[in-house]
Amino acid sequence: MAEVLLFNALRAAIDEEMAHDDTVFVLGEDVGHYGGSYKVTKGLYEKYGDLRILDTPIAENSFTGMAVGAAMTGLRPIIEGMNMGFLLLAFNQISNNAGMLRYTSGGNFRIPLVIRGPGGVGRQLGAEHSQRLEAYFQAVPGLKIVACSTPYNAKGLLKSAIRDHNPVLFFEHVLLYNLKADLPEEEYLLPLDKAEVVREGKDVTILTYSRMRHHVTQALKPLTEEGYDPEVIDLISLKPLDFDTIGASICKTHRVIIVEECMKTGGIGAELVASINDRYFDELDAPVVRMSSQDIPTPYNGRLENLTIVQPQQIVEAVKEMLALQV
Repeated sequence: MAEVLLFNALRAAIDEEMAHDDTVFVLGEDVGHYGGSYKVTKGLYEKYGDLRILDTPIAENSFTGMAVGAAMTGLRPIIEGMNMGFLLLAFNQISNNAGMLRYTSGGNFRIPLVIRGPGGVGRQLGAEHSQRLEAYFQAVPGLKIVACSTPYNAKGLLKSAIRDHNPVLFFEHVLLYNLKADLPEEEYLLPLDKAEVVREGKDVTILTYSRMRHHVTQALKPLTEEGYDPEVIDLISLKPLDFDTIGASICKTHRVIIVEECMKTGGIGAELVASINDRYFDELDAPVVRMSSQDIPTPYNGRLENLTIVQPQQIVEAVKEMLALQV
């Protein structure tokens, strides 16, 4: 085991897959000489050269379209978005091309494409750099969506995403790059469609993902000290959602709280509430509680920024309030 930062875990995944398969290449703004905006590709340019670590112009729609074409012809591109919010400029290429070409070609083309990069609410990055795009793309057919949350799952999931034959949107949170964890030295891969049970419990199921996993973890200490026993599930796969794991937990606890950084209106939590009510309504002993970000552009002011997202104390209060209604 070796202690590794999350951004180094991502780099190791890319490095291992580029060494394993010479059809894998990286493209994006400043991924080469500069090493990426968060240093995920640092040192790879010197190792693999400028045909496999490709610096692009500031033209997201153009290089995303090029990556889709490269994937159609047998390569495995990894697009790094300098900030995932910028990939709204490539929404057409991602949705109409990457997501649909395997279907619209009658299966003649595969699109083994990974689109990865930083997103989420950082520390005073302003509205346009604090985007959470997971819900924007969740309705697009043909895409897989993954949100990593620890160095361990970041590496294993990214390796699996690179090997997958379908387009994968791989979300990394801008505030998690410096997380540390011990990683095994031997190779490992993790499934792209499975949630992780972070903590088993019997009182209430807390569904979360990305940075909010760590806010939920902070809330666990005061809750468990007072005798509460929550079960925590990191969704990881946002498309498809792992309803085997989610359902098994609901059938045990009969109560659900969703904690997300996505906006409340039309967010991942909204889809979860609808699907849980469709599938497990008779198992619920209380309405599903949805804790989401405020439906406003993220303020630059630090204090106001914190008020827009769910904080650990709010999670503590939500659990207590839900269980206080227990009959």
